Amino acid sequence: MTREEIRSTLLSCLSAVAPEIGEEEIEDDTDLRDELDLDSMDILRWVQGIHKALGVEIPEEDYGQIATLGEAVDYVAARV
Repeated sequence: MTREEIRSTLLSCLSAVAPEIGEEEIEDDTDLRDELDLDSMDILRWVQGIHKALGVEIPEEDYGQIATLGEAVDYVAARV
């Protein structure tokens, strides 16, 4: 799976959690919590969507490693 495919899948999962956020608003360095105002439940639902879509388990202690879309892509790419 390419990084672009992973990025696209992560964006789709994010859109399912926060449909009011346009994908064009999200850059690789956009802070998901601060800039997009996602709360802990939104992050949890996003992580669950990633697991369902890609089979990648992201433990809660690793949430700090996926603060931006780019970090999430890196994290997932290392595990698929």
